[in-house]
Amino acid sequence: MNAPVSSPDAAVRPGSEDVPALVVRGLTVRFAGLTALDGVDFTVRPGTLHAIIGPNGAGKSTCFNVLSGVYRAAAGSVRFGDAELTALPPHRIAALGVARTFQNLALSPHLSTADNLMLGRYRLTRTGVVAAGLRLPRARREERRHRARVEEIAEFVGIAAHLATPAGLLPYGVRKRVELARALCVEPRLLLLDEPVAGMNGAERQEMAATIRQVRAALGLSVVLVEHDMGMVARLADEVTVLDFGRRIAGGAPEQVRRDPAVVRAYLGGEA
Repeated sequence: MNAPVSSPDAAVRPGSEDVPALVVRGLTVRFAGLTALDGVDFTVRPGTLHAIIGPNGAGKSTCFNVLSGVYRAAAGSVRFGDAELTALPPHRIAALGVARTFQNLALSPHLSTADNLMLGRYRLTRTGVVAAGLRLPRARREERRHRARVEEIAEFVGIAAHLATPAGLLPYGVRKRVELARALCVEPRLLLLDEPVAGMNGAERQEMAATIRQVRAALGLSVVLVEHDMGMVARLADEVTVLDFGRRIAGGAPEQVRRDPAVVRAYLGGEA
């Protein structure tokens, strides 16, 4: 696997001054009488990496699905700058510059890596369907620009050698990188990473952690990370929110959270 390039010039263009805070207040989600999230509060400061952790069933994925518009909240507020996200469908949230990866890969296996990444450019496409279908000159020019950006982002993430390969034929660790690259093709201001190293071996985990660190340095965007790898969380996160049975039980810097008695009980059971 190619290592990610170190120069931010090949990454998404920085725009940290345009990144607002993500403010979550009183977020509550219910499914047929089951409360999956119960009054959850946290704030993601601009340009920081905020990890959401907790045991299985704590509500982490539910929280991500609300942030990206897949689930609707029963109560509470999610504000990204001036925008209230809880009332918006997924495509409107994506248009605000919110992109996500998925714990279970959501790539099109028969499309090439390059074409999978081009799907991430959809919201940035200005040419109409008719012009694109007729291959008018302006449509061809726009496609060339988007494909050039796809190549830059692929180089940055370390998957440039795989652009012509169908995604379904790639090794699992490379497909996880393709998923990250497609999210970056959205040119996000807020990046939601759902267990980005799940299923990877030790070397792949280290490489992915380094890539995420470089993405932050190049973009200045905000990152919300759901991850079970506590070593990775400790290395990357500025702040951590801990959920258990849908409730926020702790928050703060990684080292502070790791010593919190409520967190120890949630992960290990019994008394701290």
